[in-house]
Amino acid sequence: MLGVRFAKYVLPRDDRGPFERLLPLFLELLTHTSGDVDEALDWMRQIDEERGLFPEGYTLKDFTDDLRRHGIIGDRPTRGPGTGLTAKGEQLIRQRALDQVFGQLKKSDRGDHGLRRSGQGDESTSDRRGYRFGDRIEQVAMTDSIRNAQQRGGIDELRLSEDDLEVVETEHQSACATVLMLDISHSMVLYGEDRITPAKKVAMALAELIARRYPKDTLDIVVFGNDAWQVDLRDLPYLQVGPFHTNTVAGLELAMDILRRRKLRNRRIVMITDGKPSCIKRDGEYYMNSVGLDDLIVGRTLDAAVRARKAGIPITTFMIAQDPYLQRFIERFTEANQGRAFYTGLKGLADMVFRDHDSGRKAS
Repeated sequence: MLGVRFAKYVLPRDDRGPFERLLPLFLELLTHTSGDVDEALDWMRQIDEERGLFPEGYTLKDFTDDLRRHGIIGDRPTRGPGTGLTAKGEQLIRQRALDQVFGQLKKSDRGDHGLRRSGQGDESTSDRRGYRFGDRIEQVAMTDSIRNAQQRGGIDELRLSEDDLEVVETEHQSACATVLMLDISHSMVLYGEDRITPAKKVAMALAELIARRYPKDTLDIVVFGNDAWQVDLRDLPYLQVGPFHTNTVAGLELAMDILRRRKLRNRRIVMITDGKPSCIKRDGEYYMNSVGLDDLIVGRTLDAAVRARKAGIPITTFMIAQDPYLQRFIERFTEANQGRAFYTGLKGLADMVFRDHDSGRKAS
């Protein structure tokens, strides 16, 4: 009987240079420092002093020089003092988030939409069929059609008739307009737990996923605290939690307003939050209550969920808090909207956002 055999573990060979090995750490630190290049580099300096981060003969200055040489950082920041990220650097952060959250996407995955039905669509397939009245001229497979005419009448009697025509079958593909709502209230960093960093990673990864795999989709990003406002994709690495309450109503109203302007049949809201609604605006003034669930604030929030349902906009809520009374509120919220809700800690959040985005693309 054979037992367990042990062998010496040999580390896999890493042929990358010091810059390529250190770059992923730098990009990760940038997400945690909200895009502050100088702070991320300072963290690397501290790690080097404590753990010996840089290999012999390669210093922090060498790494910084390489960042400039590769066009990742520059001397003229677009926001804030100090060293700035370039557009290439911002894209690399989104790319890393995509790799971390969704893994390496294969090129064959591009355009893998949930809805498939044949007819007059916008994506060609390998299928052929006979011509039908109303087919577009660009759908006609001319080579196949001429071959049919040749087989029927021969080369000397080549006459193309309607019966010879073959058309390329097409598919309808569902496109989706999504608004991603991010909670940036103070509770996202409360009690020493960093919830905003993974939330930002999900947002950046989802944006890159849509751009690469669903190029006909749209993604808008809304952040909400005391108020709600729209941010650009480039703003995501720089987002910070503020001393805010949670005005979920303001976020939903802005998201619905954005989706009304989108000319797509499928519209949806994805909301990532870790706390209860604690703020609304009433008669031009903020009304805030962080103690328990305020009946007035809850009522206004449920009303917004109903309005979204009537507008045909489902809301998928990812609650990253485990409090039972908050989960009960989300159950009421989801019932009012007839949407979806997931209750999760930080682990697994990104995968569920991906699965829900992919599975929610069906159209009637």
